[in-house]
Parts: sequence; structure tokens; C-alpha cells
Amino acid sequence: MRITVNHSNLPMHSLRSFLRFGVVAVCLLTVSAIFAQAPKPEKGGEKKKDASLAPVEDVAGLPRVLLIGDSISMGYTIPTRDLLKGVANVHRIPVNGNSSDVGLKSLTNWLATDGADKKWDVIHFNWGLHDLKHWKDGKLDPTGPQVNPVEQYEKNLHEIVEQLKKTGAKLIFATTTPVPEGTVGRVAKDEVAYNEAALRVMKSEGVAVDDLHALAESKLAEIQLSKNVHFSGPGYKVLAAQVAASIKSALGK
Repeated sequence: MRITVNHSNLPMHSLRSFLRFGVVAVCLLTVSAIFAQAPKPEKGGEKKKDASLAPVEDVAGLPRVLLIGDSISMGYTIPTRDLLKGVANVHRIPVNGNSSDVGLKSLTNWLATDGADKKWDVIHFNWGLHDLKHWKDGKLDPTGPQVNPVEQYEKNLHEIVEQLKKTGAKLIFATTTPVPEGTVGRVAKDEVAYNEAALRVMKSEGVAVDDLHALAESKLAEIQLSKNVHFSGPGYKVLAAQVAASIKSALGK
């Protein structure tokens, strides 16, 4: 912006005011230009909280079930809840369950989900995919160490089961679903050793097992995403059907 002025025709105080106005005008134009060039956020680009994490209201008279697990369990939470409508109140922890060491630190709070004074009839739980992942500088990285080596994972599960038993709930451990080839930050088939360790714990502790690994492995091409540990929408419904069946079985006993 170019401002031309005849200084001789202006009194000194007017000249100062005029110059101040010119500086302000230039600054405003500059700021406007910056905002005009800045990328605008895309509509709907805000990250929304996963619907599976929302609390639910209990239906009086129905048993209470708690799902614990990572994003895989988040994927089958709502279809499991739908399948058990009128049979049980299906809650879940209000976050991604992450790795078993996170579970140990958080379990007391999680067990108080939706009412510390209310008891759980069944707890269906899993850890594994976040334990076996390779992590470095806050992200998945094949050059980083595993979050919890299988020996530590097994130790953590023993301690977790001890805490869960204190609730008096019937416990069901879900085996960790397959890690496919090409998954970033995880090695295909690593879950096998982790499941073997988990099964040793559950056998020694007398905990029932929901073998989601075997179920998923038999249908991987149909239900799992390519080079990804997650599943399609229909895939999560397949998992949910078995989860719901295992909970019904526990309730029946």
C-alpha cells in the first residue's frame, strides 16, 4: 500500500496521526493477507470420540458386563451390546485399554466404570496388540523395542487376573487377534507367542478363554483389513457374535 502526503500542508499533530493510521492500515492488510493464505480446516475434520466409549445406562434387573481391551474391543463393543440387548448391560472401559502395563496402573479406576458401588457379573478382557508392538519416540517403529516382551506380558497378566478375581465376576480372556504381514510396527505372527503365554496364565488361574484369534484366523481374508490389525465393519460383527456367545455362556453358569 503506497501513501503519498504533502507534509507542508499538515500541522505536526495531524501528520503524526496520519502516519499512525498508515502504519495500522499496513499491519491490518498484512494480517489479512496471512489469514487469506492460511489453509482452512476441513469441514468435519475434528476428531470425534468413538461412540463405543460413551457410558450406558443400566436396565434394572439385568446382569452387568464389562469389556476391557484396545481398539479391537472398541470395534466389537456396540455390536456385542446389540446382541445382548435385554440379556445384559454391556459396559466397557471409557478408553483404549492399550498395553498390559497400562492396564495394571488403570484397573482400579476402570473397574469403577459407571459406578464404583456396583458389582460386575462378567468381565471379558484382552491385552496383547499394544504389548507386542515396536515403539520408539512416541510412534510405531520397527527399529524400536517391544512395549512389553512376552515374559513381562505374562507377568502382568498374572497380576491383572489377581485383581480381576477380587471383583467376584466371572472372567473371560479373549486371545489376541492376528497380526498380518505388512503391518507397520508389528511383526506378523508375534501374537502366537503372546497368546501361548496368556493361555498359560489363564489355565493356571482357571479363567475361561474366548479364542478370537482362532475365529479371526479362519476368516482373515473376509474380515480383516489389508496390512492392518483392525477389521471391517462386518468383521467386527463376526467377532461380536462370538464375544456375545461367550458372555451368555458365562451368565448361564
